[in-house]
Amino acid sequence: MGTPAIDYPPSIIALVTAAWTQHADRVVMRYPDADDAWVDVTGAQAQKHVNDVAKGLIAMGVATGDRVAILSRTRYEWTILDFAIMSAGAVPVPIYDTSSESQIDWITSDAGVKVVVAETAEHTARARAAAADEESPLETVLTIDDGALDDLVAQGTGVSDSTLAERIATLSHESLATIMYTSGTTGRPKGVRLTHFSYVRHITGIQDKMGAVLFEEGASTVLFLTLAHSLARLVEIALVASGMVIGFCPDPSKLVPAMQSFHPTLVLAVPRVFEKVYNASEQKAAEGGKVKIFRWAAKQAIDYSKALDAGGPGMGLRLRHAVADKLVLAKIREVLGGRAHWAISGSAPLGDRLGHFYRGLGLTVLEGYGLTETNAASHVNLPELSKIGTVGPPLPGIEVTIAEDGEILMRGEQLFEGYHHNPDATAAAIQDGWFHTGDIGNQDEDGYLTITGRKKEIIVTAGGKNVAPAELEDRVRSYVLVSQCVVVGDAQPFIAALVTLDAEALPGWLKSKGMEPMTVEQAAKDERILARVQNAIDRANTAVSKAESVRTFRVLDDDLTIDNGMLTPSMKVKRARVLEKYSHEIDAIYTSKHSQR
Repeated sequence: MGTPAIDYPPSIIALVTAAWTQHADRVVMRYPDADDAWVDVTGAQAQKHVNDVAKGLIAMGVATGDRVAILSRTRYEWTILDFAIMSAGAVPVPIYDTSSESQIDWITSDAGVKVVVAETAEHTARARAAAADEESPLETVLTIDDGALDDLVAQGTGVSDSTLAERIATLSHESLATIMYTSGTTGRPKGVRLTHFSYVRHITGIQDKMGAVLFEEGASTVLFLTLAHSLARLVEIALVASGMVIGFCPDPSKLVPAMQSFHPTLVLAVPRVFEKVYNASEQKAAEGGKVKIFRWAAKQAIDYSKALDAGGPGMGLRLRHAVADKLVLAKIREVLGGRAHWAISGSAPLGDRLGHFYRGLGLTVLEGYGLTETNAASHVNLPELSKIGTVGPPLPGIEVTIAEDGEILMRGEQLFEGYHHNPDATAAAIQDGWFHTGDIGNQDEDGYLTITGRKKEIIVTAGGKNVAPAELEDRVRSYVLVSQCVVVGDAQPFIAALVTLDAEALPGWLKSKGMEPMTVEQAAKDERILARVQNAIDRANTAVSKAESVRTFRVLDDDLTIDNGMLTPSMKVKRARVLEKYSHEIDAIYTSKHSQR
């Protein structure tokens, strides 16, 4: 007899409704009030709110299949809107809250968005500016801060339960669940079409493999990553479907106090957040004259974690680790709320150093990998076997092969059905049934994947040496003073780097060194600072061959940010744009008779 077919729920809404019915009297979500105190929402309350908002959307004329965009930071209302739009039979289209007027205009026009629900007056103004385009399909812009959800609830009082049920019944495996726009590292964002089956299939597999994280007693997390990004969006739905308590943190600057009052068991973040926590802890120790103790403790954590993969730590290391825990490590756990022992990291490489540090701290970081086209996560390390340095094995339903040139190819039931209104891009990405990721990597005997670079970002020097910049950039960026690092050298005789300084870390670092206050622009030219950056580069170079090592560098006067267009909203560097903007700096590196250092 063959394996019996799994009876997958018909839609995301079926998953959500089942979870909230099961947890009708239990808290499933929490959000901060005006005083940053947590407000509890039970499953029954969440379900009623979604239904009432969905009725309001129906009352205002949203039809089955219509596109409704959400332009907002991550907050409780985002999730309510997401499920309400689906319940009305419509298709939610997330838009990054940092998007410009032209980006909003492009997405709303490409997706055929009729209604935008924006968060603030400023977001609303940007959306209305996009709607002013004569060819824009956008008709209505609502504002969350002006009571948009309450207004929708009031407007929907005349819509019957049976009408709403009829809309929900239109949803099936084949129904379009969402159009997720890529963050645009290589040009104009593309709309990735994902069906309801893509999500219910994927979440079933995630629950199967990540049960220890999702279903443990008291499982909870603080959600602060933007829900317009595919990873946070998938996790949002998976957590709701699994009954994990979600606390919403709309303002990332309040993340630490939110963690300390919420006490999550799971930390969901991108590598830059883990780097910031580490660097801030080191900086605080330096300001208190205890940086040597911090670095000693960090080394014990890393050594302890490495020993776990090599037969286990000996008595001496266990004793040193216990001392390190009492002096330093326990305090960092308290910063994260004191209960967190799982973390999921995605969007960019975490790096072995941080992976081992956090595991030695008591926080197992399950690094994963995926693209919007693979519905965010194609791989993740498993609770029972996490191999630091890899992104784990493929999730159920996904098949992986490595092409002759090292490119990672995938196919599977939960991959996207194509790019919206872009058949040429779809045909280029999916060849012979395989999705071409554009990433380079290799698999071990257990199927655990290691990412070694981005195909389009591989640097080929004038001498023909292929260099994957990611590892070097990660190692340089780990230094407390460095914010970003972009390795360059394509068709050039040697490898170099553009470096930016961390404006937040600089004042404390200068004070700890007894140095006078200075601006980032001044620091970028200060010989003492440049010497420290050189040391960081020298350490990074020890991980690669001489031909791959960074020969020289330039420190830029300004940082790479989302606001200046150098980073995507998910904090990925827009390499092509950086190379274009700073072409004069790069030219100067290769035309100068003397390198900087």
